[in-house]
Order: sequence, then C-alpha cells, then structure tokens
Amino acid sequence: MNVDSMGCAWPPASLDTSVPHSARVWNYWLGGKDNFAADRALGDQIVEFFPDITDIARQSRQFLTRAVRYLAAEAGIKQFLDVGTGLPTADNTHEVAQRINPYARIVYVDNDSLVLVHARALLNSSPEGVTDYLDADVHDPGAVLRGAKRSLDFTEPIALMMFGILGNVVDYDQARTILDRLVSALPSGSYVVVNDGTNIINPEARDEATRISIKAGTPYIARHPDQIAGFFQNLELVEPGVVSTSQWRPDTAADTPAEVDVFCGVARKP
Repeated sequence: MNVDSMGCAWPPASLDTSVPHSARVWNYWLGGKDNFAADRALGDQIVEFFPDITDIARQSRQFLTRAVRYLAAEAGIKQFLDVGTGLPTADNTHEVAQRINPYARIVYVDNDSLVLVHARALLNSSPEGVTDYLDADVHDPGAVLRGAKRSLDFTEPIALMMFGILGNVVDYDQARTILDRLVSALPSGSYVVVNDGTNIINPEARDEATRISIKAGTPYIARHPDQIAGFFQNLELVEPGVVSTSQWRPDTAADTPAEVDVFCGVARKP
C-alpha cells in the first residue's frame, strides 16, 4: 500500500477515496489515521457546527468496552455479531471479549473497502476463539445473517452489537424492521446493544450535522431517546435502561457523568 501525506495507508485503487465514508469520518474524530481528505473535510465541517461530536465518539467507544465486558463476564455471552464495526482501534469487541473468554467468537460486519483491508490485517483472534469479517450492508439483514452463520452458532445466545449504525438508515420504521429481522433470528437468551445519536441536548447543532451528512451523501439521522427505546420493544432491558451513553454503568461511580447526545441500551431476548 502507498501512504499519503497524513500517514494514511492507501487501499486498493477500486476504492474511491474522494467520497467520504461514515466509518472513516468516525475514525478521524477518534484521532485515527485511517481516513482521507474527503473524510477529514466532512468531519471538520460537522465539528464546526457540532463540536460535541468528538466527545460523543469517545464516549461511544468507552461504552462498547463496558457493554462487551458486561456481556462476556456477567451475562456469559460467548458470541458477538458486531454490525457496522467501523475501522479497528483500541479495545475492539473481540479484544475485550477474548480477554474474558478466549473461546469467544466474533463476526464483524461492514461495507467499506478500507475497513475490510484493515479488518483482515488487524482483527486477529485468540488461538482458541474465532474472529471473522463479513462484507455486507445493514440494509440487507438477510445477507448479514447468512454470512454470520459461517462462524456463529445460532442455536446458542449471541450479542448483536449495533453501534452508530441504525442512524445510517434514514427511515425510522425501516431501521426498526431491519433490527427486528436480525433479532428474530437470534435464540432466546441473546442480547441486543444499540448506541445511536440523539438530538435533545444540543438539537440545533445536531440537526445541522444531520443536514450536512445528508448533503454529503453519508446520511446519519439523530433520533429522540424515545425512538432509541423503541428499538428494544419486546426485549428485557438491563439496568439502567435506555440512558445517555456516558451514564450506562460508568467505570467511576463517584460522579454521574454529564449527558451527551448519544443514547444506548442493552437488552435480553426472552
């Protein structure tokens, strides 16, 4: 691979790096190098109107660590289906899970060529476990499930991880239908984790960020927390329920962290 002036590894020529991609923009906000000029330009444009987005990115990543730790250690989950994984960074799902249970099996799902390149190179499983990568789109849940069945046993509980991905589905009813299709394939005792942007703390800035994302061709729709809660219909929410991501079982209990404009929840399928 070639490397650009920012130290970014260039993927195969088939990838159009002139078009921003949400996974790479998110990588930029997290301080990563796996992004390109178009991604940085869109990221900077959104930060100008919505500076909280960088904290939201960090809080979301920290919640992933806490949620996987809870699922692997307390709930005894050994299988994870991480849809919309994005680019690898510190404490990926498999790293957190396999530190607790080396036999854990993880399937990552994304549809970006750069994510595919890095996933194959960096998402290395423990010798006892499995880490697989699936090139698929969340809009096609059937393809996600078919691919996941190569590595996961759908007769045993699975944790479905949906981090920042349902906001990429513009229509709310369609987002719920997609999630319901995925959840319906999971056995009893499985868990669902959703983490997505909201628009109640700084609505004007968040709505402007949404407008920019739509104009750039990478739409991300922030929703009301009640809509986030709607994703968990017919599931058993784990305490503390649907809350701002910074406030879901924080590692430091002495002080309640301030809310951020991203809400989350963890729920069990009966």
